[in-house]
Amino acid sequence: MLISLSEAAEFLKNCSDAVIITHQSPDGDCIGAGFALKDILEAIGKRSRVVCADEFPKRFDFLTSAGCGEEFEPETIITVDIADVQLMGKLRELYGDKVQLCIDHHVSNTGYAQRTLLDPHASAACELIYELSQEMGVELNEHAAACIYTGIATDTGCFKFDCTTVRCHEIAAELMRSFDINFSKINRNMFDVKSIGRIKLESAVLELMEYYWDSRLTMICATADIMEKMGVDTDDLDGCANLPLQVENAEVGILIKEREPGVYKISMRSANDINVSEICQTLGGGGHAKAAGCLLRGSLDDVKKRLAEAVGKALE
Repeated sequence: MLISLSEAAEFLKNCSDAVIITHQSPDGDCIGAGFALKDILEAIGKRSRVVCADEFPKRFDFLTSAGCGEEFEPETIITVDIADVQLMGKLRELYGDKVQLCIDHHVSNTGYAQRTLLDPHASAACELIYELSQEMGVELNEHAAACIYTGIATDTGCFKFDCTTVRCHEIAAELMRSFDINFSKINRNMFDVKSIGRIKLESAVLELMEYYWDSRLTMICATADIMEKMGVDTDDLDGCANLPLQVENAEVGILIKEREPGVYKISMRSANDINVSEICQTLGGGGHAKAAGCLLRGSLDDVKKRLAEAVGKALE
């Protein structure tokens, strides 16, 4: 069931021994939300730990090095930034039907948790974590502030995506006013710094970019062979989903990432009015109107065909 901010705050005040689950292929928002919530619970004397089906990327060490928390038998299961239990990855079998609270901002949230704090108008899950800290009367520490700032900055594309709101600017300003956040370093590391392998990868996938529907759909693919050749892994692909939209007249851009043979992670982006969340929902995924994803199985040619057909229907 959907609950209010005050109800979620009350639940957190009364919970104990909480496991906080972030989604597979973790990004700045779910990492920031998970570790900031851990700090908030710690501040009120609650034990918690952050878990993920995948390893946290090294570039988020400044958030994760504080530690995920000690091992214990959980009494409370919380998810952050997870719209569907499938996004838990291998943790789904262990926790999928036990989630007591979900904190999320995806309009495609499936309502899998016993309680869901959902605000599809929020720029990031980290925005909701900040609002919860205020509702609970918990004073943030500098680490939690950096977590929340990073989550908002990454999910808004450094405050340039359509999901950017007045409120997220206000929160970022308050964090910068109250804490010594090195926002310029955070934004440089999140958006500007790339490994040599990533730069080579971008060159390779852009050269092989495919165009459909008079270039209104652009598609790039990072196969296991290409990634191995360039010496990169999936962590280096963060941000690549926006590359196809750099093409003039492109309305939908797609990044196909090969997770394992015959399994592809799809990241879909919209430049204007096409709702890619609705497209991805027809393919078993979801997300936001301008940024969504899904997981497809089959041959690469078959996956491309299915994607082109699905987007073509939306473009009509």
